[in-house]
Amino acid sequence: MTAHGHGRESLRCLVTGATGYIGGRLVPELLAEGHRVRCLARSPQRLRDHPWAGRAEVVRGDVTDGASVAEAMRGVDVAYYLVHALGTGRDFEATDRRAARIFGERARAAGVRRIVYLGGLTPAGVPEGELSPHLRSRAEVGRILLDSGVPATVLRAAVVIGSGSASFEMLRYLTERLPVMVTPSWVHTRVQPVAVRDVLRALVGSARMPESVVRAFDIGGPEVLTYRDMMIRYAAVAGLPRRLILPVPVLTPRLSSHWVGLVTPVPASIARPLTESLRHEVVCREHDIARYVPEPPGPMGFDEAVRLALRRVREAQVVTRWSSASLPGAPSDPLPTDPDWAGGSLYTDCREVAVHASREALWRVIEGVGGDNGWYSFPLAWAVRGRLDRLVGGVGLRRGRRDSARLRVGDSLDFWRVEEIEPGRLLRLRAEMRLPGLAWLEMCAETDEAGRTRYRQRALFHPHGLLGQAYWWSVSPFHAVVFGGMARNIARAAAAEAPGAGAGV
Repeated sequence: MTAHGHGRESLRCLVTGATGYIGGRLVPELLAEGHRVRCLARSPQRLRDHPWAGRAEVVRGDVTDGASVAEAMRGVDVAYYLVHALGTGRDFEATDRRAARIFGERARAAGVRRIVYLGGLTPAGVPEGELSPHLRSRAEVGRILLDSGVPATVLRAAVVIGSGSASFEMLRYLTERLPVMVTPSWVHTRVQPVAVRDVLRALVGSARMPESVVRAFDIGGPEVLTYRDMMIRYAAVAGLPRRLILPVPVLTPRLSSHWVGLVTPVPASIARPLTESLRHEVVCREHDIARYVPEPPGPMGFDEAVRLALRRVREAQVVTRWSSASLPGAPSDPLPTDPDWAGGSLYTDCREVAVHASREALWRVIEGVGGDNGWYSFPLAWAVRGRLDRLVGGVGLRRGRRDSARLRVGDSLDFWRVEEIEPGRLLRLRAEMRLPGLAWLEMCAETDEAGRTRYRQRALFHPHGLLGQAYWWSVSPFHAVVFGGMARNIARAAAAEAPGAGAGV
């Protein structure tokens, strides 16, 4: 079979990590190249609302489950490995190791032609034992896949610059929020940033490498910069005054990650591997990828990559974000339908308000909650809850939104995750804050028997143990202010958006 418009063989590609930042962008690129795509996902519903969902096959499975990986590999030509277990616990390296072995073994058994893996660029001359656990595990996974008996391509990148990437968001918020910065010494470390579109080009091009090619490739942009250089250059591109940067030697990677977590939306759990990776110089030692993957007139430079990323942010065209993938340890249980679910209690707080506006106007307000629009009640309470969550290692409120007006299943929304959305009617959010239990928030736009618009809101909490019980009863006195005020203010906002119109007038 040949790809339409390409005159070359269409390949069947398996993509793991399609709910993540890179995987979610790779799938449409492979489809555009004429390939057929199958995605392996633990929660297939998370991919339902992606623009390309109808053109890709999605199967349920996990890279640590050999049976589901074997089934997903059937008929596959190229298998993309874009997952890692970072943050799942102290034994994440063992989990990464086991998953990579399963992936390689099942790929070989299925007759897969090539494995493609995106790892991290490692510093030259640094013993592996001195690398951060994050980089050490990435390097080990690459070796396992290269030794799997399946022709493999391992791509190694340092800082990826693109709208929504964790590296870009960290750079962006540090530079924009701190005109004067007391920074860790790693701001003088030399790195070779690469634009996300060049990473995607290398990933797509690797699918057609000759069978004889089994090796790792360094991929990077045309410039080698220090982190200080990048902050100064970012400020110039963004039209900000020049930043004053004062490095100090006392900020360890752990302290640095908490500092980044306080200033940026990137939580300390994700910031730490990023900052640890900057302890050593990470610069490409070769550019051999150009022999196999055709290049445009030149790879995208740092300033152009920042300019494009900022335009995507300002135009609300961010396709995926660092928070697209669920945070390690975040709850993923679906909303329980049985009050005795799991043999425990399920507490609810229900509110219903008449709305003097059309159902469409109400839905626009519901779908626009969070981020810059806030939560329509007692902003101080939400801010304090977000700060407390950050202090205990949670995501806090600063993740914001991918798009200022539209949501899709799987989107992160401050410290919530969109679990379900029925356009025009229902938005269900699952809490990803640190809680002694599981929590959901439902918002519905409805029409009653008389044709009037009504807003219905339901908060649910399934406690874990006595601590969970104590948590619910300690916060329930504030529900009238927080949730009651939220329901009333959403109704008022809908009425203000379309005064004098709608079934509820």
